[in-house]
Amino acid sequence: MVTLAVNGRTVTVTVTADTPLLWLLRDHLQLTGTKFGCGAGLCGACTVLVNGTAVRACSVPVSSLTNAEVFTIEGLAGQGDPVAARVIAAWIAEQVPQCGYCAPGMIIATVALLRRIPHPNDDDIDALITNLCRCGTYPRIRKAIHRAAAAAP
Repeated sequence: MVTLAVNGRTVTVTVTADTPLLWLLRDHLQLTGTKFGCGAGLCGACTVLVNGTAVRACSVPVSSLTNAEVFTIEGLAGQGDPVAARVIAAWIAEQVPQCGYCAPGMIIATVALLRRIPHPNDDDIDALITNLCRCGTYPRIRKAIHRAAAAAP
């Protein structure tokens, strides 16, 4: 049994200790915005925030999350978070998504980046946004990150 806060709500779920967070979110809590991509923590489709840090949910066992605070794309979009709102608005303005599969994890990673470095340069983006986009929208992603940073108060 694990108890943690997900999107501001305390949940207790009975799962095996080695269950990846991804499957707790998708299968037990029906939060399907977090996507399964590679299952090895490489692509970033499953990126969520755990205690404010972007992590790959497919590689995090729930046993390591007792009393952790987890935010998914559903939680960020619904909480009125100003950084998330700027990132989502920039994603739309720059028409970032092509297929959209990477978008939730990419947005989460970008929110974590902008919370850490409010005005990142291209080197910061290259170093800290390691999510993959199969459609290759990296130039639009970079423009959206800069747009969201420029909109900061």
